[in-house]
Amino acid sequence: MNTKILENEFEYSKPGSLEEVLETLATKQNVRIFAGGTDLIVKLKLGALPDMEHMLDINGVEELGKIETRADGLEIFAGAKLWSIESDRRVEENYPALREAIQAMASISVRNMATLGGNFCNASPVADAVGPVMCYGGKVRMQSKRGAREVNAVDFFLAPGVSVLEKGELLTSVYLPAPKAHTGHAFVKMGRVKSDIAKISITAVLEREGDRIASCRLAMGSVAARPLFLKAIGEGLAGKAMTEALAQETAQNISDFIKPIGDNRTTAEYRTDVAKVIARDALVSAWKNSGGTL
Repeated sequence: MNTKILENEFEYSKPGSLEEVLETLATKQNVRIFAGGTDLIVKLKLGALPDMEHMLDINGVEELGKIETRADGLEIFAGAKLWSIESDRRVEENYPALREAIQAMASISVRNMATLGGNFCNASPVADAVGPVMCYGGKVRMQSKRGAREVNAVDFFLAPGVSVLEKGELLTSVYLPAPKAHTGHAFVKMGRVKSDIAKISITAVLEREGDRIASCRLAMGSVAARPLFLKAIGEGLAGKAMTEALAQETAQNISDFIKPIGDNRTTAEYRTDVAKVIARDALVSAWKNSGGTL
């Protein structure tokens, strides 16, 4: 972020209730949500949002900053700061891949402001926290004056910067179902430095039955136009005995499947080659974290 002033003229409001937020979204034009502002303010300073007419600050709505236990999982509301998620014992114990992904994001000062809701709504192909939510079978909950709806996290993204959020809708929370027994988790990210945007990342969450994989979910970041859920490859592992050879074979399948591009962070060749390494490491780590041995 540089020190350029905000040249845009816009209205600003900070409602105290969800009802007021939804009313503003329904009645105002070209509204942008301010939750953490770590991306919004940068874009404003760069002149990337010339049409914004209203900044809607949701930090005045107490319920949107909560993390709440449900009978069958955990609900993280849109305004919950990343630092509160990574330091939450329920996340540490049940969703460690999400915690690891958040700890690998940006700097401590950014994580003190940024939110999980913002990480989703920016719809970036490199969003670190998205892969773990996909792999835990997460759902995204949205609300507007028209009502509420829910979609699977894997179906939330359409294109770079584009999601299924409709005009007047607010992402209110991300829901994570409770993991089953003998679930193993892993998140691996490669970047120029620890806090940098990922060159490539992968999440693996699997369930173990004895020496076999009962189920496996895999997701990657920074290898496609949106966060990539590897549905067929993960499902193809179900029922198979976990071995080093299977991990290597699956990693090669992943490398062959992805079709990354080169950009200012790294080359397509790097992503393709490194995918084999981090995919193998993620699978082995997830298996061992489930209590399995090789």
